[in-house]
Amino acid sequence: MEHYWYSSWFDSPYYHILYKDRGQEEAQGFMNHLTAFLKLPKQSEILDLACGKGRHSVYLNQLGYDVVGVDLSSSSIAYAKQFENQTLHFKKHDMCFPYPKKFDAVFNLFTSFGYFEAEEDNLRTIKAIREELKPGGFGVIDFLNAEIVIKNLVSSEVKVVDNISFHIEKYMKDGHIIKDIHFEDNDIPYNFTEKVKALTMNDFEGYFSKAGVTLKHCFGNYGLSQFDAATSERLILIFN
Repeated sequence: MEHYWYSSWFDSPYYHILYKDRGQEEAQGFMNHLTAFLKLPKQSEILDLACGKGRHSVYLNQLGYDVVGVDLSSSSIAYAKQFENQTLHFKKHDMCFPYPKKFDAVFNLFTSFGYFEAEEDNLRTIKAIREELKPGGFGVIDFLNAEIVIKNLVSSEVKVVDNISFHIEKYMKDGHIIKDIHFEDNDIPYNFTEKVKALTMNDFEGYFSKAGVTLKHCFGNYGLSQFDAATSERLILIFN
């Protein structure tokens, strides 16, 4: 799987430069709301699936949870390992396959789904989450609301971060939301592409049915307001 676009882009330092201003406060607020809603007692075991550099994992651990963060990016996991302790661990792992342990909750956060080249890998990931849950445990997928993203797609923009001008073009192609990213650093040109399948509630319901899991709740933002396809920023799915 190493040759797929997300392996090189998510492993790149430029990915973390471009997105370094992602709201820590918002992420922590979401974790507060989510763990309270799920009534997860302290010491519950949580798997953070596609954890990146571990920001959600670290905060969940600070809240008192026993957390394992996994990601396909070697560099992200290497970075996250500095935060490890007795109840916080990071491993390189492909989320298409079940992690060899069961958890009270499995969180897949911040649109870390729908990147696969093969459509069946989306279903395999849901099945893997099912295998990773203890009886009564909850799976959570925090995805974008494709309807709103497509409606508000800005075709071209430039973001300047750390004196690097990131030229970003977004468009739809073959049912995917594509983001082409071009920039130069020290006179060296770079090109990366992000590609996420424009999955809707119906798509997820299809996966859930085939995977043998049940959708329990659906929220539309990090404050856990009810999902509305026409207005919600996010598509947050809770299932078991």
